[in-house]
Amino acid sequence: MRLRPDDDIYRAKLLFLGPKGFTLPVHLPYVAYPLFAVVLAVIMFLRWVFTRDVELFPAIEIALSIVTTSVILRQVSPDRPVRAVLRTAATDWRRDRASDVRGGRARSKIVVRETIR
Repeated sequence: MRLRPDDDIYRAKLLFLGPKGFTLPVHLPYVAYPLFAVVLAVIMFLRWVFTRDVELFPAIEIALSIVTTSVILRQVSPDRPVRAVLRTAATDWRRDRASDVRGGRARSKIVVRETIR
């Protein structure tokens, strides 16, 4: 369950509601537009790298960009901007606990001193 903040600064969301006189049926934050453009460019570049082909209308790339953008924006809040979410995801992807410097999994620090009978 998500609680609504009582602070007015957090309640004010920067949303594009649509052109004057025509309200869109969805609420899109302003940060979604450039994020979508960057994600689409990266996905189209990756497709070009693997296939050396670019489609006239990249429907699959647009669909993947919409899904990826929505997954990223689910984690975004006034306390956690997009840049912090992407930095956290990159850090988690690069550093895995199983592949630590010691080469093994983290050992438990629990020591049993007596056997309970």
